[in-house]
Amino acid sequence: MPTVGVKRDILFEALGRSYTDEEFNDLCFEFGLELDEVTTEKQMISKEQGEGKSEGASEEVIYRIDIPANRYDLLCLEGLVLGLNVFHGKMKMPRFKTIKPKKVERMVIKQNTAQIRPFAAAAILRGVTLNKNSYNSFIDLQDKLHQNICRKRTLVAIGTHDLDTIEGPFVYDALPPKEIKFVPLNQDKEYDAAQLMELYSTHAQLKTYLPIIRDSPVYPVIFDKNGVVLSMPPIINGNHSKISTDTKNIFIEVTATDLTKAKIVLDTLVCMFSKYCSKPYEVELCEVEYPDGKVMNSPALPYRNEIIDFSKANTYIGLQESPENIAKLLSKMCLGTKVEGEKIKVEIPPTRHDIIHPCDIFEDVGIAYGYNNIPKTLPTAATISQQFPLNKLSDQLRGEVAQAGFTEALTFSLCSIDDISTKLGWSIEKLSAVHISNPKTLEFQVARTTLLSGLLKTIAANRNMPLPIKVFEVSDVVLKDLMTEVGARNERHLCAVYYNKNSGFEVVHGLLDRVMQLLGVPFRSEGEGIGYHLEHDEDPTYFPKRCAKIIYGGNVIGKIGVLHPDVITKFELTMPCSAVEINIEPFL
Repeated sequence: MPTVGVKRDILFEALGRSYTDEEFNDLCFEFGLELDEVTTEKQMISKEQGEGKSEGASEEVIYRIDIPANRYDLLCLEGLVLGLNVFHGKMKMPRFKTIKPKKVERMVIKQNTAQIRPFAAAAILRGVTLNKNSYNSFIDLQDKLHQNICRKRTLVAIGTHDLDTIEGPFVYDALPPKEIKFVPLNQDKEYDAAQLMELYSTHAQLKTYLPIIRDSPVYPVIFDKNGVVLSMPPIINGNHSKISTDTKNIFIEVTATDLTKAKIVLDTLVCMFSKYCSKPYEVELCEVEYPDGKVMNSPALPYRNEIIDFSKANTYIGLQESPENIAKLLSKMCLGTKVEGEKIKVEIPPTRHDIIHPCDIFEDVGIAYGYNNIPKTLPTAATISQQFPLNKLSDQLRGEVAQAGFTEALTFSLCSIDDISTKLGWSIEKLSAVHISNPKTLEFQVARTTLLSGLLKTIAANRNMPLPIKVFEVSDVVLKDLMTEVGARNERHLCAVYYNKNSGFEVVHGLLDRVMQLLGVPFRSEGEGIGYHLEHDEDPTYFPKRCAKIIYGGNVIGKIGVLHPDVITKFELTMPCSAVEINIEPFL
């Protein structure tokens, strides 16, 4: 959940009245927000960087407000003020619209961009009047969007430019790094793109974004008709077209790997700051020409309609309101409404991209009515809850294994490919592992197929503890299964590891016997009836001739044995280990 910091005095001035901290906290709650903290810039810097770094910082009070992750329109002061004023009936929701001038600025997208960031959109804010506070808010909203819906600029990157310093048509291309040369923002020297990568490799903020394009043979770049570089998204803008409080006409460009996200970001940005235009809430559109010759008007600022049944709204929330009252409640949430008999036609503005289903509209009805005001009623049916059987069994086994002298561990469900394959002596191709399509780190590439690797890493991190180390875990593993709806399934396992100067196979074997005794499963020789037995097995994870399959009901439910020395050393351990791992679901 993103947090927005707004200066209290500026916020109160925009709202038209002052509040105590308690009153404003209540106001936020009514609107579905949460006042997280009342602080100052000095206190924030002291907390983040230490006492000595806060000298000269402002003592002005700042409200830090938690915003729902999908309410992009509330990520700045302008959006908060608009939402709260409409909520309290102090103003009507403005009508956002695009205007098409006689000369329409155009952005031409070249074919090379398909290699790295194929989509773009653009808009112009004309006659803008910004002061220091609104300028800072404009920059801060871009940063909040970059961190939120833009996924740290991987999906969308925003560039804002002083239109009076550049000349269209604009070209969005992708060129080799050595061919891109310009003076980057707040610099006074020209660099090529390769040099910029080196320059910003130690930059506190920008170094995070370098990997997005670093390994690409071409980098995205936007320039005007005279060859002046506007930006190299998603890294840095050019210094030539930087905006300031004196800027009157702002050219906004967004480049993206996801066109839908690009449109949402652009709509949000222009809607929030078009209030500062010479004609408030009017945005000048641009033409975006794609390589196939298709031309798109941008931004669209679409208004769309959704028909809801007022009786469903009442049923879902627990109200008994008339269609007219439901419509009034929705109007408080910046939604246009029109009652049509038993139905309500809801007009969704371009600022409310979070509404994708009637249930989202019903949620707004609940917020506008006030969750604390919803009448409390007894359930119409009596029900008796009970613990999910698999979880109940898991909890019972955890207690018993702990009483046997083992310490419970809780490890990550995701791990590296090596953790479940190479380190355990297997090839990843032979495992039914679920792979993460875009892993953020090498540590989280696949969903684990065994609990063993996580426990061995736990022992490695605690190998200085007194011996023996006896750890266990009862958790899910994830396995590919094409017979399921999502192509994978969870399977609940129990795994225990014994680490000492000797292998201690008898310890884990004794634990297995105890677990089976608790489950009421006797030991039987093969063919003697219902029970469990062991069969010799060769597994690269275990020492040769020191591994067995655990058979129950004719199926293999696990393995037990002494770990192979190669496995032990690959997990940076130095002493023998024995382990047992079983699937506990067949015992339900």
